[in-house]
Amino acid sequence: MSIYQQLLERERANEPIKVGVIGAGQMGFGMIAQISTIPGMSVTGISDINLEAAKRAEDFYLSHSARKESIVVSNDFREVIHSPNVEVIVDATGVPEVGANISLEALTAKKHLVLLNVEVDITIGSIMHQQFKNAGLVYTGSAGDEPAATLELYEFAKTMGMEVLVAGKGKNNKLRVTANPDTAREEAKKNKMAAHMLAAFQDGTKTMAEMNLLSNAIGFVPDVVGMHGIAGDLDSVLKDLDLKEKGGVLSQYGVVEYVDGLAPGVFVIVKGQNEGVAHELNYLLKKGERDHHILYRPYHLASLETPITIAKAVLQHDSSIHPLGAPISDTVTVAKRDIKAGETLDGIGGYSVRGVLETHQEMKRNGHIPIGLISGKVVAKRDIRQGQFLTTDDVELDHSTTVWKLRALQDTLFPTV
Repeated sequence: MSIYQQLLERERANEPIKVGVIGAGQMGFGMIAQISTIPGMSVTGISDINLEAAKRAEDFYLSHSARKESIVVSNDFREVIHSPNVEVIVDATGVPEVGANISLEALTAKKHLVLLNVEVDITIGSIMHQQFKNAGLVYTGSAGDEPAATLELYEFAKTMGMEVLVAGKGKNNKLRVTANPDTAREEAKKNKMAAHMLAAFQDGTKTMAEMNLLSNAIGFVPDVVGMHGIAGDLDSVLKDLDLKEKGGVLSQYGVVEYVDGLAPGVFVIVKGQNEGVAHELNYLLKKGERDHHILYRPYHLASLETPITIAKAVLQHDSSIHPLGAPISDTVTVAKRDIKAGETLDGIGGYSVRGVLETHQEMKRNGHIPIGLISGKVVAKRDIRQGQFLTTDDVELDHSTTVWKLRALQDTLFPTV
């Protein structure tokens, strides 16, 4: 039975899935608005540190939903997570430290967890997925976010027996490695976004994190530190994302990538596994005789697709995307600007640092710092140059944060091979 049919059954039985949402910003509000139209699903809890934002989301939901639920509204996410009228939690905060605390709280409350928080997933996803699984709960990234949308294409191709060579996404914003909340503020206001969130998109951190999450879910790696990030269209990408000896930029297959020019879509590059399949691909895709083909989804609907994952978690006890096990890649910390000894660093989407993707083994070998650990009070021990990859010789991390403690435990339980 399809998820939609299962939702209709819940609607007819007047037993909707009861959803608690943490974070009522752009993503959280959009998802709450979408749930107001979905059968068999209700929002019964909303939390945001800005209580007015939470109440605004509640008012919008109640004015558009046919079902008038009693909704827990609070600036303390624990009240929503522990509400007996909530059965599944959505983390739409995008903040690693907040996400770490939400994860632990949801686990304690025995609630499934859906993440619109890639930033925490790439930092402690391996251990949290294992802990939720051990507790009989679902821990999952969200449908509609690029990692899960790309994973759908990847599994579509693999289910047909095809060889997948490259998996990736289009980048929505031009890369501006020094972007910060000030430079992003005007555009963010037009898009009804938080300035630091847009800055994290523009400086590349979000793209790196998204492909990090995909890497951890399928085992593919970045071909080079930071990926190649070529520009192109559906035809040129096929030529460029090929091996160097074939005129492309890659040193290997089995890689994650991003492309300037394919946004807002996601893609996989595939090869027919034998001559018969290769012939059929050429015939069906009408692109002439090609060794490789690109399967492309020209959109991802972000938080509007999150209810699919919510339903999948509750009704089918399944996820949209989760880590395979130990981390495959990490998004590590790079200075956006010169930083003086004694300065306190801000985190993702701020003024100090951005994220760059590399393999987990490279991260461990070089002593680089996952960007999700730039949380709490992080202080520079010495002068740091713009563009420098940070290590623990450069900064003092905040060991009191929940995200640092969980990452340390993850490193113990999932040692690098």
